Amino acid sequence: MNTAGHPPRVIAVVGPTAAGKSDLGVALARHLDGEVVNADSMQLYRGMDIGTAKLTEDERQGVPHRLLDIWDVTQAASVAEYQRLARAEMDRLLAEGRTPILVGGSGLYVRGAIDALDFPGTDPAVRARLEAELAEHGPGALHTRLAAADPEAARAILPSNGRRVVRALEVIEITGRPFTANLPGHEAVYDTLQIGVDVERPELDERIALRVDRMWEAGLVEEVRRLEGIGLRSGRTASRALGYQQVLAALAGECTEDEARAETVRATKRFARRQDSWFRRDPRVHWLSGAAERRVGLLANALALVERAVTA
Repeated sequence: MNTAGHPPRVIAVVGPTAAGKSDLGVALARHLDGEVVNADSMQLYRGMDIGTAKLTEDERQGVPHRLLDIWDVTQAASVAEYQRLARAEMDRLLAEGRTPILVGGSGLYVRGAIDALDFPGTDPAVRARLEAELAEHGPGALHTRLAAADPEAARAILPSNGRRVVRALEVIEITGRPFTANLPGHEAVYDTLQIGVDVERPELDERIALRVDRMWEAGLVEEVRRLEGIGLRSGRTASRALGYQQVLAALAGECTEDEARAETVRATKRFARRQDSWFRRDPRVHWLSGAAERRVGLLANALALVERAVTA
């Protein structure tokens, strides 16, 4: 879709958690006169800072970050609403002649922002019945049903994410088709260069364990306790976030804090594998190594991809 001599209209930085997407997004925005548009579903929530590895003001290096801290923790996430907000931000930047840098590992949010993706409506009766089943039997039973009906959707959705499992089953029932069949082919609405940050599994696992350790040291438990006081436990989406879900369980006496910490590491590693699998299925993603020994060259390699797109 590129027009010769013109850079891509949007650059998306994608990949698994802890790969280094956020820092690359900042660096690209500084070099390309752009702004970062968040595509991490949990960084949309106000106050969820430590557990989502949200960049501090200093780490943002003066680069504006859009769609951070826009929802209360009690609000249920909506990909359709995110799509509307993200496109409004990207259209504004493009109208100003600037480059939107979409950054995040939430695959459906990235696709919702850049691709021709329409979301099926909802059926209140079907939704209410499925949510009653969720409350009675828990997300595991519904996830098993989803795996039988749509294995690809089950692989992409965490078994603990009851809300997304319910939504997938609802779409299947409403449309009579697998949830993933409602995702069209890779038809972009923006001329986008997607850059995937790739880190080999052993190194990524080490980074995840270290990140979780740092989150605990930075006060994740205190953050969760504070958010619990303003409704986190009742938030259907925010309460299921990695780290937050485990700490809430510890605060409720369902496990020890050490067990919550260990489970956060395990769950995050599983989630990173799901993210990697999602983005690997998109042939448009250009993968660059984010390994520690190559991190210095990551920006240069990303800018080379941008330049290559300009001259293509």
